[in-house]
Amino acid sequence: MSYAVTTEAHPNRLRQILETGRAAVGLACHTGDPHVAETLAMAGFDYLYLDQQHSVGGLASPVEMLRATARTGTTALVRVAANDPVLIGRALDAGSEGVIVPNVESADDARRAAAAARYPPAGMRSWGPTRSAYGLGPNPATVNDQVLCLVMIETAEGVARAKEITAVAGVHGVYVGPGDLAVSLGLDPVTGPRSERHRAAVTEIVTACTTAGITAGITGDPVAETRRGFRMVTAGSDVSFLKDGLAAARDRRAALTHPTSDTEGDATA
Repeated sequence: MSYAVTTEAHPNRLRQILETGRAAVGLACHTGDPHVAETLAMAGFDYLYLDQQHSVGGLASPVEMLRATARTGTTALVRVAANDPVLIGRALDAGSEGVIVPNVESADDARRAAAAARYPPAGMRSWGPTRSAYGLGPNPATVNDQVLCLVMIETAEGVARAKEITAVAGVHGVYVGPGDLAVSLGLDPVTGPRSERHRAAVTEIVTACTTAGITAGITGDPVAETRRGFRMVTAGSDVSFLKDGLAAARDRRAALTHPTSDTEGDATA
């Protein structure tokens, strides 16, 4: 199989940012639409994660969204639907430069995710870079040095094993799932993240990441979350921006001054 027409492989920009200790701010795409993904990627943030776990776009290959974002300079990640080597491999083969793997609760779970994201001898990823060769390249050693594997801790059991999970080789960071973590702790998924129990659990995760020298990530306000120790913060998504825009439009509509009935009567007399 020849790759003579491929462009020179480029480094993972997000990984470079994180390895220098800087904070990265990104966005998420839940709709599964290539044009929306391209628009988000063109906004100039550090990364964009394409969601397959809770996306309305289903489990189809993200290749069209990845193709749409390829020229933007924004690092594209895929949050896969499950800790499945097939889903992880397909996302990376489609051109993703990293994966976010949900519901990791043990070191074994973390090892399985890391192995699926890397080629032998470091992992078990199958070599077949039909499209990924245009990004991180076709060379297994080079790709292994650039690809990102982020695992999600979003249950009480995962928090209890955070030190074991963060110590696994090939895991570059932990992405916290605040809503699922709240549910796991017996809290409301919306208001629970503001509770002391939730904040204490999140602190355990961040501390474990700091000790292991890897990145802690979360969705939220970049200023507030970086103060908590997070170095990767997703500032919003296509769906959240759409809802915010609609709310603002409703407020503007409500603020309109309508003529009174008396004024209307005078105008038509």
